[in-house]
Amino acid sequence: MTVRLPREIWVLVVAAFVVAIGFGIVAPALPAFARSFDVGYAAAAAVISLFAGFRLAFAPIGGRLVGRFGELRVYTVGLVLAAASVGATAFAQSYWQLLVFRGVGGIGSTMFTVSAISLLIRLAPPEARGRASGMWATGFLLGNIAGPLAGGGLIAVSLRAPFLVYAAALLLATAISLPLLRGRVGGPAPADEEVSLTFGRAARHATYRASLVASFANGWTVFGVRVALVPLFVVEALRQSETWAGMALAVFAAGNAATLLWSGRVADRRGRKPPVIAGLVVSALATAGLGLTEVPWIFLGLSVLAGVGSGLINPAMTAAVADVIGSRARGGTVLAGFQMAADVGAIVGPLAAGAVAEVAGFGWAFGVTGLVSVLALLFWVRAPETLPPVERCDPTAEAVAGERAVGAE
Repeated sequence: MTVRLPREIWVLVVAAFVVAIGFGIVAPALPAFARSFDVGYAAAAAVISLFAGFRLAFAPIGGRLVGRFGELRVYTVGLVLAAASVGATAFAQSYWQLLVFRGVGGIGSTMFTVSAISLLIRLAPPEARGRASGMWATGFLLGNIAGPLAGGGLIAVSLRAPFLVYAAALLLATAISLPLLRGRVGGPAPADEEVSLTFGRAARHATYRASLVASFANGWTVFGVRVALVPLFVVEALRQSETWAGMALAVFAAGNAATLLWSGRVADRRGRKPPVIAGLVVSALATAGLGLTEVPWIFLGLSVLAGVGSGLINPAMTAAVADVIGSRARGGTVLAGFQMAADVGAIVGPLAAGAVAEVAGFGWAFGVTGLVSVLALLFWVRAPETLPPVERCDPTAEAVAGERAVGAE
């Protein structure tokens, strides 16, 4: 029987969709807005890197804040802080002001992300974590697809308009979430009701270590190389227009969206490992194949497969991390480490793949990216299954089982 998801999960999904739409609205405008201050391409790109850098640097602090003040408070402050920074960005009068405002936005983004995933873990029944994770990821993905479409029209009005709309979207997400989540989740749980799990203890669990490596590979492949290298390959190697680059990114997103919910259901019924292992295999082969093809239509087909691979991985991997933490624990630092692995991959991936492309060509760059997924696959093959048996899916038994699993490593 399919377990019904709590109302609060749907609240988190809707809020994620609203936030992602806003982020997608801003994405096309940000480089051009930075260039409007008479800076070069490198300086314009630095605005995007700074946001990711602040997310990475603040993640450990964000995890501790969740443990000290509770998810809902950190979630709300993160959304409000991000809204304030984006609203201020619309009124930036210099490049340096723009840098400061975007850096503050990275802090708010980290607070929102870590606390939202922690809320998802605490609220979703253990036997429905894969489905809940898939829904949350789908909300973000659909928002990221819809956002740029609206952003392109707003840029025609003003380069500052997208930032004001994004700020309004963040405030709307806050207005939706806070009343509906208040009372269900609040401050820190009493000490006698909570199982403590630090990053160090979680890192002793083989499945969590495998998730860190896979998260790094996902950041390298999806958030890094896909955005940084695919457009260049389409234009310079396949000799196609930027329109084809947009099509490649779009079909990747389509393959991802088509797989997320199905992967989550499989993870809840068959276990976390099967979809993750299948996804890493598909992702490795499809990504390596991208750099070998010379036919645009084959390139699009491989992009779809790469999206499918990513969609297979994410819900099951997030559910596995949730299994390691358990419903009764606030694993803020554990989730922060999981997020940081993806952020590091997103930073290192484009730099490493770009350097390989310059020295040895695009084929080797995509091949190295595929090998990163193979490395994650080796970790997952050896990792134990974490899906709780049905008879152990009550919070107390699950927490005890989680403690035993970590202690046994």
